[in-house]
Amino acid sequence: MSDSTSPITFDDFLKVDIRVGTVTRAEPYPEARKPAIKMWIDFGPEIGEKRTSAQVTAHYTPETLIGKQVMGVVNFPAKQIGKFVSECLVLGVTDAGGGVVLLSPDQPVPVGGRMH
Repeated sequence: MSDSTSPITFDDFLKVDIRVGTVTRAEPYPEARKPAIKMWIDFGPEIGEKRTSAQVTAHYTPETLIGKQVMGVVNFPAKQIGKFVSECLVLGVTDAGGGVVLLSPDQPVPVGGRMH
């Protein structure tokens, strides 16, 4: 069994803070090695706004991301990605063609809500 499928404890799962946020701003990131979009995401009053970049250009444009609710990990340390600092990790799944489809609630929910 590989590490990615090895069982973890519930306490391990709780360490990953996954919240819902709303994309408030998005713009192309042409300096990225692979096509990407920079996003600013409002995770509510407890977390605040965090920014990230993601390789989601197969299905999204900056304009289509504004107002979209997304799921993101908010307790990773900041990471320098080129000239941009990423403060969270948006979650997605790769489709059959290799494009990333973002994970989001299927109904509107309050920003900052923790996944459980």
